[in-house]
Amino acid sequence: MSQFSRVKLADVAERAGVSVATVSKVVNRRYGVAQATISRVQEAIDELGYAGNISASSLRSHRTNALGILVAEFEPYSAELLKGVSRAARGADYEILAYTGGQAEGWERRSLARLGGTLIDGAIMVTPTVVGVRTSIPVVAVDPHEGPTELPTVDSDSLRGGRLATRHLISLGHRHIALLSGRADLDSARLRKEGFRIEMAEAGIPVDEALVIETSFQPDLAATAAHRLLTMANPPTAIVSANDITALQVMEVARKLGMRVPEDVSVIGFDDIPDAAAGTPPLTTVRQPLQKMGEEAMHMLLDLLQGVERPLHLRLDVELIERFSCAAPRVRQGVG
Repeated sequence: MSQFSRVKLADVAERAGVSVATVSKVVNRRYGVAQATISRVQEAIDELGYAGNISASSLRSHRTNALGILVAEFEPYSAELLKGVSRAARGADYEILAYTGGQAEGWERRSLARLGGTLIDGAIMVTPTVVGVRTSIPVVAVDPHEGPTELPTVDSDSLRGGRLATRHLISLGHRHIALLSGRADLDSARLRKEGFRIEMAEAGIPVDEALVIETSFQPDLAATAAHRLLTMANPPTAIVSANDITALQVMEVARKLGMRVPEDVSVIGFDDIPDAAAGTPPLTTVRQPLQKMGEEAMHMLLDLLQGVERPLHLRLDVELIERFSCAAPRVRQGVG
């Protein structure tokens, strides 16, 4: 048998010293096979790595012993969550399957339909747009678009994060502040924008609506918005970005325009992905504990599988991480 050929029932039968019909009975959990023979067939399945409609481990337990992490795409945010998920799964009797369902509408339903019950025993969905998904397996949502609903949920305090970012810039003396907001249909993005508006109002600073631009967390949209803002006759002295990816894009646009960060414009992000600390200059940001969110989502899923009762919504705190992309504004004519 070739090293890379698919293992067949006949291969298992030959290794176990039984007929193909006997292996088929074991795989399909039919009666009429002695327990000693079942054990021998299962041992051959494990040795050969046979994978039929269900995994070898599920022959014993009616479970796949695998959990799925379902994301729209693999990017820095989901990569950090995955690190936490993996750490929390250590020692648990589960393998982890990371799966991207694409960004088309309804990816959550399609992913769960393909994987649920046959390949995975439970799932963590990252920023799902759809939460009313009927499934036979436990599901935990991380930062769902509509906020906490009927699904067990882990997220972070985006409202406080938006306030922390804006308050920091105001404390440095900024008054002419722009906001590059996230997706309008995402609850956490709405909360960050709300936090921005609350802090501006409490400081008695009117929000210039021309400086509030939705970029949907997309770098290309952020680049276009940043260019528009920074080439205004009276550009903002500071920009709040809804995530680090767009904040780093703002700094790149400023550099191309011959502007210095933070001397000419201060920039602050949200998330604290690894690239934030490696920025030029290192990015000041609001840290949401992404790896901790992944860990807690996995702990919640494991508890659900074991029937452990616990609160079904966990909101983690955020913190301001001061680096070198923010400073007091330079005095500019027409800018407060």
